[in-house]
Formats: sequence, C-alpha cells, structure tokens
Amino acid sequence: MAFGGFSQGDNRPPQSDINMVPLIDVMLVLLIVFMITAPLLTHSVKIDLPQASSEPTTEKPETVTLALDGSGRLFWNDQPLEDAALPERLARAAEATPQPELHLRADRDTRYQKLAEVMALAREAGIEKMGFITVPQASPAAR
Repeated sequence: MAFGGFSQGDNRPPQSDINMVPLIDVMLVLLIVFMITAPLLTHSVKIDLPQASSEPTTEKPETVTLALDGSGRLFWNDQPLEDAALPERLARAAEATPQPELHLRADRDTRYQKLAEVMALAREAGIEKMGFITVPQASPAAR
C-alpha cells in the first residue's frame, strides 16, 4: 500500500505551486465593489443645521449658607434665625431666579434628626440644589 495523492494512476510529481485563480477572483470582485461604492461616498446631502452659540453663562447663582450648631440653633448666612422663620425663608429662596444653592453646615454635635428636618423643609419649599459643607479635622501631626 502506497501513500499518494488523489490521482493514483498518474505518475506526475505533486505540485508545490499555490493556486492563484481563487485569489484573483476575490481580488477582482473586491475591485468591482470598491469601484461602485467609492463614488457614493463622495456624494453629499446639503442640510441646513441650526447655529448654536457657546457663550458661557455669566450668572452664578447665589449661595445661601444654613448652619446648625450643636444645640440645634439655625444661622442663615451667619445671622441667627428662629426655627419658625425657616420655612418662609426657604420658600422665598426657592422662588428666586436663579434659585440659590443651599449649603448646609452642621456642627459635629448636631443631632441627625434636626438636620433631616431642615433638609425635608428645604425639599418641601422647592430648593433643588443642596450641598453639605464640612471642615476637615486637623491631622494629629499638625497639633
């Protein structure tokens, strides 16, 4: 039993050349496809786009600092404020245009319940931007 190629009756030596016909066929098909699609890529459609201006807004909203100390007293921009006057002040601030940002600053000894009540009053009044101000602790090395 002998090992051979597909043609067992033929005494020709095996070919070591690459058959180039399928590669040429693929190349010609790709050439035709690119010749057809290339003119379509340069065709453009005229569109009237709206013009936009990129001017930055010059109005910065006012910031209101609402501070709470350890005993629960309120300070509106560092001025003492009674608890009963807070909802009315928050409502006036919410109606302002542009609406000011509310910065909450609470002492370390402030009860969370009091802070949650103030945040709920601000949300009910319509304040949309609210942030917290914290004072970092001094590092032990700095003391």
